[in-house]
Order: sequence, then structure tokens, then C-alpha cells
Amino acid sequence: MSDQPAGGRTPDEPDDVVVPDDLSSLLDGPAGSSVPDDASSLLDDTADRTVPDDASALLGSDGDERSATAGTPTGDGASAADAADDRDAADDAAARDDADAAPVVVPDDLSSLAAGGTEVPSLALVVTQVAAPAPLAAACALAKVDVDVVPSSVGAIAVLCDPASGAAGAEAISRLLRTLPVILLERREGQISAGRWTGGARVADLPPGLVLSDAPSVLEDLLLGDAKVAEVPGVVSSVGMSRWQAMRALAAGRKSR
Repeated sequence: MSDQPAGGRTPDEPDDVVVPDDLSSLLDGPAGSSVPDDASSLLDDTADRTVPDDASALLGSDGDERSATAGTPTGDGASAADAADDRDAADDAAARDDADAAPVVVPDDLSSLAAGGTEVPSLALVVTQVAAPAPLAAACALAKVDVDVVPSSVGAIAVLCDPASGAAGAEAISRLLRTLPVILLERREGQISAGRWTGGARVADLPPGLVLSDAPSVLEDLLLGDAKVAEVPGVVSSVGMSRWQAMRALAAGRKSR
């Protein structure tokens, strides 16, 4: 039996509940650490390495022999002609070998060789600074973003039910949080990509190693597949949450502050 009477509202529905556009009032403040813009500390010491102007040391014995032959004067015209014939015969043999080899086709589109390529993510989640999962799930329900939200020590983490919608989910959540940044993490065949979103736009790419350096264990477990989001204690889903339930969750979040 439905617990809502005819008319579409429950008896205890407050008249003054307003769905806020800005969820920043639900936050306890910034997370413990921020992500630096400069990731130069992650680089190795390759900056001190120089490329030599002379690459002769990279040549093999063939190169040395040719250099020696080229620099050695011939005794007479017959010797010079013999040397030229030997070089021509070697070049002809190399050309025949190349002709017999299978043709190599260079593709026009090399995007598939890049990290991640165009592959659909197997996991996408958004790390926020929202203090509790219920208000974030409620806001996502009102924005029609299907997520399962889990608590963590750095803030609520929204796991997209459809990993392919990671960018759309990060855009929607970052719009709800206005100027507060969120981080989108996506996993593709064991590779993790990270990006900072603010106000509905992706503003920076981040080194995944830097983002995960001080990550809570629940975030690592989700990314590595060691934990299922449905089994994480305290998970709250926006799927199936009605507008009225979302409004009550937001109201409760404001009262608990």
C-alpha cells in the first residue's frame, strides 16, 4: 500500500523545503589535501640527460666497416671498381629482401595507440568533498544522474552506474557544486585517467599516481576491482530515489550541520 495519500504529498511533507542549486552548504570544508597543479616531482631525472651530436657510437660493425672502406684509398682503378661492384651487389640483395617482405601499412588513425584510446571505461567515479553520501545521492537523483555514492575520509564518492557516462556525470555533479572542484577517475584495461572538473567543465588533466598517493582504501579498492560498490558500508544510490525522498535527504543534510 502506498504511504502517500491522494493528492500526491505525504502528511509530514514540509511546505518550506526548497531544492538548492548549490550544494556547497552541505560540505564540511575542503578535503584534507589538495591536488597540486605542478606534477614535476613525478618526473625522473631525464632533464639532466643530453642527446649527443655525434651518433656514430650507435652504429654497428657494418657502419664501422663502411666508414673504414670509405676512408681507405684504393691502390688502382681496378680495386676501386671491385669495391663499387661489391657495394652495388649488396644494395641489390637488400632491395630484393625488402621486396619479398610483407608490406607494412601505416594506419591513418593512430588514436588507438594512445593510453586509453577510445575504449569505453570499465569504471568511472567522481570524488567530491561532500561530507556524506545521502545529500550527494539526492542531488544526483534530482539531476537525473544514476550513481551509487559511498562515504570516504576525503568526501563522498559517486560511482557512475554507466561507466561510459563518466564525463556527463562529472559535468553534472561539478555544476551542482558550483566552484568546488571534483575529480573524475576512469579505468580502461588497467589504466587510470584523472581529471579535475569545476563548474561543469574539465579544467585540468591530473597524474593518476598523484591523485591516488594519499587515497583512502575504499577508493583504491573500487578502482582495482577489489570491492563492489554495492557491498561498501553506507552506500546510498540515487537510482529509484523519488523527488520527495531527495528533498527530504537534502533537508536532513542541512539540519545536521
